[in-house]
Amino acid sequence: MSYKIGIIGGTGRQGRGLAYRWAQAGHEILIGSRKLEGALAAVEELEERLGGEGKLSGMTNLEAVEACDIAVLTVPFEHMRSTLEELKDALQGKLLINVCVPLVPPKVTRVQMPPEGSGALMAQAILGDGARIVDAYQNVSFEHLLSGEEIDTDVLVAGYDKAARETVIQLSADIGVKAWDAGVIQNTMVVEGLTSILIGLNIQYKVPSSGIRITGVHE
Repeated sequence: MSYKIGIIGGTGRQGRGLAYRWAQAGHEILIGSRKLEGALAAVEELEERLGGEGKLSGMTNLEAVEACDIAVLTVPFEHMRSTLEELKDALQGKLLINVCVPLVPPKVTRVQMPPEGSGALMAQAILGDGARIVDAYQNVSFEHLLSGEEIDTDVLVAGYDKAARETVIQLSADIGVKAWDAGVIQNTMVVEGLTSILIGLNIQYKVPSSGIRITGVHE
């Protein structure tokens, strides 16, 4: 199934990486940004990577949310609350994939959750029950996404309800990532917390993009 995917903050590295993979898979991608010029520049870069294939448009964050089937939040955590408050009305009734992680510089290798418990739980508190929030892709590096090569990592998907999680798991398969249903939205504190641990591993072992694998499960 093909979706119209609106990426909030789609000019950043993670947003562009996901846009690239989903455009390759045949989804229509709406790159959102606070400034239209930035969104249009990101579209131009991605179109060059895709060799003219893929359907992409650049627009403001609000326009992307209003026009999309599925919204994806990829802004830095420091802008997460203000962005959600600004887009609250437009996000009602939407499936929102949260990719944001509560990283608090300079100690980004330390897990530091907001008072709500996680970024996803903070988003749910801001948006209310009108938005279906699912965490995913926090532990997939933009280097992997933009490389065009096979992605050697799994992802955990946790959030609102099983139907929403299954949609995100299918979207993960579209970009070549094995995704696992990690359960309810309260579990997102673990999903998001893994990012700080992986950053620490990258630094300690001098690698660009460590990841995770789920073992012992035979489907």
